[in-house]
Amino acid sequence: METQRRYDIDWLRVIAIGLLLIYHIAIIFQPWAMFIGFIKSDELLEGLWKPMTMLNVWRIPLLFYVSGMGLYFAMRKRNWKQLLLERTKRILLPFAFGFVAITTLHMFIFQKYYNLPIGYFPHAGHLWFLGNIFAYVVVLMPLFFYLKQNENGRLQNGLSHLMGSFAGPLLISIFFIIETVVVKPQPFAMYAQTWHGFFLGLLAFLFGFLFVYSGKTFWQTVLKWRWLYIGLAAVLFGIRYFIYATEAPGYLMAIESNCWIFGVFGLGYKYLNHPSKTLSYLSQAAYPIYIIHMFVLYAGAFLILPMTIPVFLKFIAITVFTVIMCYLIYEFILRRASFLRPLFGLKWISKNVDSGEIIEPQRSKI
Repeated sequence: METQRRYDIDWLRVIAIGLLLIYHIAIIFQPWAMFIGFIKSDELLEGLWKPMTMLNVWRIPLLFYVSGMGLYFAMRKRNWKQLLLERTKRILLPFAFGFVAITTLHMFIFQKYYNLPIGYFPHAGHLWFLGNIFAYVVVLMPLFFYLKQNENGRLQNGLSHLMGSFAGPLLISIFFIIETVVVKPQPFAMYAQTWHGFFLGLLAFLFGFLFVYSGKTFWQTVLKWRWLYIGLAAVLFGIRYFIYATEAPGYLMAIESNCWIFGVFGLGYKYLNHPSKTLSYLSQAAYPIYIIHMFVLYAGAFLILPMTIPVFLKFIAITVFTVIMCYLIYEFILRRASFLRPLFGLKWISKNVDSGEIIEPQRSKI
C-alpha cells in the first residue's frame, strides 16, 4: 500500500501544545487564577484574555481530533492486542507516573509561593487529557477495529460522500450541540476533569478517526472551504464576544469550535504538509514538554513575579523561561536518560528515534 506522510497533522499537534503553554502562562495574570490552582500575579494583564477567549473553544477539541486521527494510523499495522499494549506504554504509563510524580511538583511550588504547609497529594492536574484519551481507546477500540475490517464498504463510502460538501463536516456539530444541551457546561471551555470535557473529547476523538477513515474527501473539502469555515467562526466569535461577553449559548460555541478546527485543518493541509528537520525534532519533543510544562512555568512564576519590572515584561520573561527550561530538560535529561524516556512517552532507545510523523494511506479511489 502506498503511503503519504501527514506532516500537517504533526504540525497541528505541535502548534496546539505551544498554544497551551501560552494559554497557561496567561492564566497567571488573570484575577481568578488562584481559583483553579494557579499562582496569581498581583499585577494583572486582563487584556491578554481577549485572544485567549477565541482560542479556548477549539485548542483542546483540536487535540482530541488529532488524537483520534493518530489512532487510525496506529491501527494500520497493529492488531487490537498490539494497539492496546502500545497505547498503554505511550499514554497510560506517562499518565500514571505523572499522576504521582509530576503534577505534584507544581503544587509544591504553589504551596511554597504562598507559604502554605507542604503536602503531597497525587492528582491528574493537566494530565487529565491523557486519562481521557486512554479511556477513549479502550471504549472505542471494538468499533474502530470493526470499521477497519470493513473498509471500502457502504459506511466508508457514505462517509466519503457526506464529507464532499461544505456542510458535510459541519453536520457533526449536531452531536456537539446535543452534548452541550445535555451536560450544560459552565463555562464551555472548562474541559479539565469534567463530564463536559470527557464527552466532548469522546466525540472529537471519534470523529477525528472517522474523518481519516472516510478518505481524502474530507481533506479536499476543508482545503477548498477553509476560509469560509474561518469566516463563519470569526462571525460566531464576534457574536460571542460583543453580545454574550465571551460565553455564548453552548450550541453556538459548539458550532464555532468546529468551524475554527475545520479552518485550521484546511490551512494545515495547504501550508504545513511538508517535511522539515524542525518538525522531526518538535514532534518528538511536544509530548514530554506537555507533561513537564506546568511545574516549569510555576517555577518561572515563583522566580519572576516578585521582581520589580513592568508586568508585561514579567509575562514575556515567564514565557521565555518556560520555553528555554522545557527545552533544556527535554534535550539534556529526558531525551538522553534511557530509563526516563518511557515515563514521558518516548521510546526506550534514544538513538535513531523516528520522527513520530503520521502516515496517511493512499487509497486507489482518490
